[in-house]
Parts: sequence; structure tokens; C-alpha cells
Amino acid sequence: MMLRTLCRTGGALLQQSQRTVPRLWVTPAQQRWASSLPMNTVVLFVPQQEAWVVERMGRFHRILEPGLNFLIPILDRVRYVQSLKEIVIDVPEQSAVSLDNVTLQIDGVLYLRILDPFKASYGVEDPEYAVTQLAQTTMRSELGKLTLDKVFRERESLNANMVHSINQASDEWGIRCLRYEIKDIHVPPRVKESMQMQVEAERKKRATVLESEGSREAAINVAEGRKRAQILASEGEKAEQINKAAGEAQAVLALAEAKAKAIQMLSEALTEQNGSAAASLSVAEQYVSAFSNLAKESNTILLPSNTGDISGMVTQAMAIYGTLAKTSPNVAPGVVEKKSEELVNQ
Repeated sequence: MMLRTLCRTGGALLQQSQRTVPRLWVTPAQQRWASSLPMNTVVLFVPQQEAWVVERMGRFHRILEPGLNFLIPILDRVRYVQSLKEIVIDVPEQSAVSLDNVTLQIDGVLYLRILDPFKASYGVEDPEYAVTQLAQTTMRSELGKLTLDKVFRERESLNANMVHSINQASDEWGIRCLRYEIKDIHVPPRVKESMQMQVEAERKKRATVLESEGSREAAINVAEGRKRAQILASEGEKAEQINKAAGEAQAVLALAEAKAKAIQMLSEALTEQNGSAAASLSVAEQYVSAFSNLAKESNTILLPSNTGDISGMVTQAMAIYGTLAKTSPNVAPGVVEKKSEELVNQ
């Protein structure tokens, strides 16, 4: 009966403590809502993701786990309430000087979590305020190692260095820094104007370089085109000359074959009946043709004394032919014909 009454009294006091409006816990670095310290009602219910640090007669006793817990009245007291959730803290804007002596105004956001409630309660008076101040001093130190251009280009590496430096110092406080993100970086107006001028100059430089590279590529393309055109033209001329030489060679061969056939046919004709009469007719025709072309080739004309005696010329040519045929029976008919033409031309 006494135990039932004690449980009812503890439950009523617990409900009353849970209805208490949370108070605003203010620090110089940030503001956030924090629950008030619960009273010792013997029977306590600890919420999830919270750690209640209990002192017995002013000395650390234990840390209450989430769920149902029992405490001894008067002797036990909940001294600290630590949240095990991830905490987001705004790091106030601060001034820092870069390696090239440029004053910057920079702020950020810090993400941390309490891993050891005992160290967070007894290792430092105000862990969140301590971490915030550590983040500010570390940021000034890291910015002093970088130039202005590298601050904007290496923000990720700067954030990683910040987290590493904070974790080295906050390990004794039971706090783990998860992330640090830079929100805004403000530079002086004159420096900002100089940066804009630098950006414009860099863009003009890139435009000039790109234009020059385009002109160079165009000149190279034109030169390559001319080179290929010349090579193709020379190859075409070479092929034309080869084809022309081949054509001339074939023409010479065809002419020689035709002349050989003509000589063969002439020799066969001379061996037949009435071949001499045919030879006489051919010599007469060649004489008339040669005589008609005398004035066409040169201005000087040499005429024989018996120009009009065609029959005599033919008789003389045939006599020479007969003499050559008798003295040289093995002479080719073509040679005889050539000799006959020479006589006619004379």
C-alpha cells in the first residue's frame, strides 16, 4: 500500500515536471531551447536520445539510460541533461586576415554531437560555447595560412582542416565535430572591385587566347589544304604523264605493227604476177605527191631538168629497184621501198 502511494506521488510529480515550459538557455555564442533539470521523483522516465547525469551526495554516481529509472530521494540528484542528437550551432561572423593581408568577414555552421555525457558535463563548463570559440580561433588560424584566391578555391579542404583541428581539442570534452561549413565570405569593397577587374581581365585574356588559337587553327587548315591540293595536283600530273607515255608507247607499237604488216603485204604483192606494174604505179603516185609539196615546206625549190618527164623518172626508179633486187636478193622489201621513196624525193 505504501509503495502504491509512493508510485502515484512520483507519477504526479513527473507529469508536473513534464508540463513545465522549457526555458531559453542563452550563451554568448548561440541560443537554443533546453529542458529544465527534472526533480527526483524516485521513478523517472528518461526520453530517447538524452543522457541524465546523476550525482549522489554531490558526487558523480551514474548516467541514466532512456526508459524507466529509479533514484533514491534526497541522496540522488539529476545534475546535467545532455542531448545526444546532432546539434547545429551558428558560428558568428568574425574578421580574419589572409596570408596576403586581406581582411575577410566570415561565418559558418558547426555540426557536432555529444559522445561522452560525463566528459561533456565535467570536462568543460559550457561545451557548446567552448566549441564555438574554438571554431572561431581555428578559422582565423587556418585563414592566415591561405591567400585570398585559395580561400575561395579550397573551401572543402579548409572545412576538413577545421573539423580535424576542432576534434583534436574537443576530444577531452566528449564532443565530436561532424562537419563545418562556411556560409558567407565578405571581402572589402575595394578588394571586391579588384577581383571583378581581375575576372574581367582573365576573361579577356581567355577570349584573346581562344581567338589566336582559332586563327592559328584556321591558318594550319588552309596550309594543310594547299599542301594536299598540291600533292593531289602533282599526283594527277604524274598520272597524266604516265598515261600519256603509255598511250604514245602503244601508238608507236601500233604504228610499227601496221608498218610491218604493210611491208609484209607489199613484199607479198611484189612476188605475185604484175607486181612490178604495181610498184611502178606506187612510185609514180609518190613522185606526184612529193612534187606537189615542194613549195609548201620551204621557200627554196630545186627542180630537176626533166621535171615533166614522169615516165622517165619512174623508169629510172624501177631500174634502180631491179638492180638492187638482182644484186641483193636478201634485202627486205621494206628497204627497197625506202630506197625507192628516197629516189622519188630526189
